[in-house]
Amino acid sequence: MSYRRVKSLLLACSGVGALLTATVDANAGGFALREQSAYGQGSSFAGVAAGGSLSSMFWNPATITQVPGIQTEMVLTGIMPYSSHTVTSGTFAAFGGAGDSGNDALVPAGYASWQINPQTWLGLAVNSPVGLSVSFPDRFAGRTLAADTNLKTYNATPSIAYQLNNWISVGAGVQIQYAKADLSTGLPINGLGVVTGGLGNQLNISGDGWGYGFTAGVTLTPTPTTTVGIGYRSAIDQKISGTLSLPAGPVFSAPFSTPGAVDTTLNLPDTVTLGLRQRLTQQWMLMATVEWSDWSRIGTSNVLQSSGAPATVARQAVTLPFQYSDGWFYSLGAEYQWNPQLALRAGVGFEKSPITDQVRTPRLPDNDRTWLSLGATYQWTRSLSFDFAYSHLFVKNTPINISADSGNPWFSGVSYVGSVSSHADIVSLALKYRWDDPAPAPMQQRYSK
Repeated sequence: MSYRRVKSLLLACSGVGALLTATVDANAGGFALREQSAYGQGSSFAGVAAGGSLSSMFWNPATITQVPGIQTEMVLTGIMPYSSHTVTSGTFAAFGGAGDSGNDALVPAGYASWQINPQTWLGLAVNSPVGLSVSFPDRFAGRTLAADTNLKTYNATPSIAYQLNNWISVGAGVQIQYAKADLSTGLPINGLGVVTGGLGNQLNISGDGWGYGFTAGVTLTPTPTTTVGIGYRSAIDQKISGTLSLPAGPVFSAPFSTPGAVDTTLNLPDTVTLGLRQRLTQQWMLMATVEWSDWSRIGTSNVLQSSGAPATVARQAVTLPFQYSDGWFYSLGAEYQWNPQLALRAGVGFEKSPITDQVRTPRLPDNDRTWLSLGATYQWTRSLSFDFAYSHLFVKNTPINISADSGNPWFSGVSYVGSVSSHADIVSLALKYRWDDPAPAPMQQRYSK
């Protein structure tokens, strides 16, 4: 290998390493973060598992065989959610609702690939695939169900892909994920065990840990104008070890409660994404995506002491009964090559939320949503290009019922009935660079990308 190629590879990898450092202070919004690609977001992620950009490797590692030479892609996404809470009735209904509980977030992602020979590619992706950041006032009617919460994940995925022939490529990778969590919940009792509004009394669980998984995928090109891709991201059993903190008072001490070291596991879902890219003319491309996420495996996360016994507060076991259903996502999009330098795209998507009416809480007031997206790619030079995308998410009006007759597993003697009005705006930018020297592309090849 030449010195020049070694130097290019080191520069490419250093860019991804810098992104990993940047993600340490990143704040993620939402529990599952789809926003990993400015290119994909511009079409509501239609066709993303079939390729189109280096960031497609997040969904399908086989797509990096479409990217020649040594290339990197750096993505920065701003997520601006809005969720307003209205209370109808409940134990502490007099406290009233809450304004916007969603926190704005910057979510970075980075990708690098290196074609080591005509058939083989190495890749590296660094992402924050799961996250949550919400804030609530202490005087909120749902304070025993939702208070300030942060969950951040940092996922590195080295991968390898191989082009078997002109129409089939395969790829696989290993997920290495670090998570940091901080969850607060208001308590309905004081330190003597007397039921009150509980203002100022909060349970807090904070900790961090590691989880591991893998990715795999295949792309098929049955005709020169058709690409089909299917990608798989495995489930991750995300370990969290940390501390359960409680206010002062006899009822918050042994033997009634067990503050101190605790651990739990979040059983995060596996995901299958099917993508299609169909070229109609040199200018027009149609794309489509269907995605399934196995959120039903999350079940209930039990918070345990170091001994393995349940952690307790006022003799009640501390649990997180998520009890989600599977999630589905569908999208359609189109791309138009305006000229050799500028491509425009748009898409619409529908997301079936895994959080149903039966298990919803104010902390995660998610519901079915519709995506509308616009995007563009500008080829500045042969080596440098930029992606831009904007999306607006219309979220279905969201009821919350946590009461004795609701069957909601989060009910523990304190009721809350209300609704949430939500939407979100998302802006994403990407810088893509090829570190080795690309040969000038024929006009037809430029349009086919």
